[in-house]
Amino acid sequence: MEWKEQYEKWSSFSGLEPEMSEALAQLAGKEEELEDCFYKHLEFGTGGMRGELGPGPNRLNRYTVRRAAEGLARFLTAKGAVAQERGVVIAYDSRHQSKEFAMEAALTLGRHRIRTYLFKELRPTPELSFAVRYLKAEAGIMITASHNPPQYNGFKMYGPDGGQLPPGPADELVRCVHEVENELAIEVTDELEMKEKQLLRMIGADVDAAYLEQVKSLIVQPGLVKEWSGQLKMIFTPLHGAANLLVQRAFAESGFSGLTVVAEQQLPDPEFSTVVSPNPEEEQAFAMAIEYGKKEQAELLLATDPDGDRMGVAVRDGSGDYSCLSGNQIGALLLDYLLSEKKRQQRLPANGAVIKTIVTSEFGRAIADSYDITTLDTLTGFKFIAEKIKEFEQTGEHTFLFGYEESYGFLIGDFVRDKDAVQSCLLTAELAAFYKARQMSLYEGLHALYEKHGYFEESLTSVTLKGKSGLEKMAGILDAFRQSPPDFIAEKRVTTIEDYEALSALNPLTGETANLDYPRSNVLKYKLEDGSWFCVRPSGTEPKIKFYFGVKGTSAADSRRRLKTLRDEVLERVEGFR
Repeated sequence: MEWKEQYEKWSSFSGLEPEMSEALAQLAGKEEELEDCFYKHLEFGTGGMRGELGPGPNRLNRYTVRRAAEGLARFLTAKGAVAQERGVVIAYDSRHQSKEFAMEAALTLGRHRIRTYLFKELRPTPELSFAVRYLKAEAGIMITASHNPPQYNGFKMYGPDGGQLPPGPADELVRCVHEVENELAIEVTDELEMKEKQLLRMIGADVDAAYLEQVKSLIVQPGLVKEWSGQLKMIFTPLHGAANLLVQRAFAESGFSGLTVVAEQQLPDPEFSTVVSPNPEEEQAFAMAIEYGKKEQAELLLATDPDGDRMGVAVRDGSGDYSCLSGNQIGALLLDYLLSEKKRQQRLPANGAVIKTIVTSEFGRAIADSYDITTLDTLTGFKFIAEKIKEFEQTGEHTFLFGYEESYGFLIGDFVRDKDAVQSCLLTAELAAFYKARQMSLYEGLHALYEKHGYFEESLTSVTLKGKSGLEKMAGILDAFRQSPPDFIAEKRVTTIEDYEALSALNPLTGETANLDYPRSNVLKYKLEDGSWFCVRPSGTEPKIKFYFGVKGTSAADSRRRLKTLRDEVLERVEGFR
């Protein structure tokens, strides 16, 4: 169907909610914007969907949420009565219409007599993952767009293990969603009727308590926390998101008394009005926390994103000011602490394994190697880390110790199957206490690891290419790298080309190839003769193509120089597509 036909269908629909009708009226005559709203359905992939709020099938609204929930309902109904009875857990964050979308999903499921557990108030993504497992549900829905700008929202899907669905079931769910042709014709049930039939249960405090008990059990050295908790000054900002109350409770119940919350950013705000972007990966998100830190003379600043799965950290550096750590640096610090303390306590299993993604620093592998611990790589996306954890449970081949990715996602306890900023904040506080007891800062601890393992440095450059033309440009960039790969970059020979769509690793010097044991993904990774690497990957949730870079130098200055040269030469090849 052409976009104008879709537009006409929506415009003439008598049951369209007033807000949608008004939004359509405001777009009248704006052909390019209208085409983008109506030329396709918002892509529902293996993890769900994410997009801008607005009218049309290519936007997030109550009708496209119903379409996703209708697809899930058909998927679960096909599995039988047991799956319908086990039901679905739904949580939501602080974004525009998140609460309303959560209820729309519940009412759509109710039409199919599928039991639904709906959180009464906003909750973070990791608690949703935990709740699916705790309540023995068949699936979970999280209404969130993570750290995207205010005009975005999304619909994330989870399976019965609390992780996002693996490729097989995910593909079947995607097929069920795609079969729902007319989102405007989907029927929903009534909230009161669902409650009367005991198909809708509101949840909150009981799940909170169970989740927090598990989080508190992750403390590695209770004695250390007891001794130093009152002497450690910390600042926390939830950036107007869903992690606020759980982080505060986790700290208080674990004995940490030195936590100050950024008052201006602790309440939910769908506009995220105190920050340019509610993304703890970006230094500007720490502006208010740094002001608080200077006033309180705090050693540690913590920030979580709107749905509470990502955590950022800032620490005092050598100059007395604050430096924001990268996700790779935070992961290295947490990993070394966990492995060293478990080894000291003789609790480090011989078959232990660390899981990271293909675009995460090799710093973690070097640390794990020093403890004789295996490091496994997965594709980008925490669902692949969760899939590995499930595999370990089934085979017993490895014991999960730590999982992380460069985009500020960390997991210590596998009672959650997604990145978890709540447990990460708590362990980072313990880590700060550990170094304080040794009269060291986290910044000094990081540089001690560099001295021991080498100066690893990484960066990420995202190129935004919106709309239909943007998708075509992204495809052109990947085709160019795939069809005409570089022989040399930064004066270093390319020694391996990994193509995760073809599932092959090519040695361009010998022409030899090897198979890659991963799900197919449109990603390319190039390894150079000095151990440097770069990766090209289109985002699955945003109109961006991402370029990841990693190097290892003999000093901080050497690694910065290597990184700049590598990045500049790769991005120069992309300029013609902008």
